[in-house]
Amino acid sequence: MAKSSFPSGGGINLPPLDTVLQQLKSLLPIPILATIGFAAFTSFYTVQPEEEAVVKRFGRVIDINPPGFHLKVPFGVDRVHVVPTARVLKEEFGFRSINTGSRTQYVKNSEHRGESLMLTGDLKVIDVEWVVQFQIADASKYLHASRNPIQTIRDNSEAVMRRIVGNSLGSDVLTEKRVQVATAARLELQDLLNSFNLGVQINTIELQDVTPPETVKPAFNEVNQAEQERERLINEAEKRRNQVIPRAEGQALQIIAGAEAYRAERVNRARGEGGRFTAILSEYQNAPAITRQRLYLEMIDQVLPKAGPVYIMEDGVSSPIPLLNLGQSGTALPIEGGK
Repeated sequence: MAKSSFPSGGGINLPPLDTVLQQLKSLLPIPILATIGFAAFTSFYTVQPEEEAVVKRFGRVIDINPPGFHLKVPFGVDRVHVVPTARVLKEEFGFRSINTGSRTQYVKNSEHRGESLMLTGDLKVIDVEWVVQFQIADASKYLHASRNPIQTIRDNSEAVMRRIVGNSLGSDVLTEKRVQVATAARLELQDLLNSFNLGVQINTIELQDVTPPETVKPAFNEVNQAEQERERLINEAEKRRNQVIPRAEGQALQIIAGAEAYRAERVNRARGEGGRFTAILSEYQNAPAITRQRLYLEMIDQVLPKAGPVYIMEDGVSSPIPLLNLGQSGTALPIEGGK
């Protein structure tokens, strides 16, 4: 065994050089094996279902891989960012739902209330709670178009909802136009995010709860009752108008039709009488005596039926002799002396 070349005076005993070299040779495989193990560990990755992996090499996107087992360059050369593209994500506004394990707990505090308090077009304050459900359509755009895509979605959703509610009546948002408000907000938010090239698809926007604030609920209820009473009175007036006006119009048409019929009857009768008189005049001019006698007989024919019973009273006869039995009622017309 070779001796050490270091001086022995000094109180330090060093091992021989060949011993040190042999120990270094025995320790050399350890870092090599560690390097190989680390390289093997960092050269593969697994993408779960409902996810996609964006692979970046030195900051540049080189691939987007679907679910499954994949390989990459180790030692941090390739970096993998997993994005849940097939999962439906949601953002809540005005409240938070916290999953405690057994059940979901509804939480609403002053910070959340600041998101939901809005002013309507008729200057009413309402509390609007809504949920935005979306999916990531493009993983690369989602990662690189915005520094904080979730906050971008929240800020734009709140701005869109405030604008739409601000242009609507409070009663409409509270009652029958909630679906229209949610639909308009979804379309406008989608257009806005598309302009940002965010790579997000908005599925639905649901208005969870729309109520007046607690401090103004009594006054708000009184206003709603007054508006409902006004609508009731208007509806009753419209019902009465729909009943009276058609009836009056029908009566007016009936009166007009009767007047037209009476006018036509009078005109036709006058024309007929005028034509008859003209015809009689012509006959009278041709034969006055005969025409006069005929007119007399026609008049008698019209008058006698209305005269009633006619009796002949003869001198020396105790009872009258009936001449004509024209009816049972009426006053007897005595004719003395057979005249």
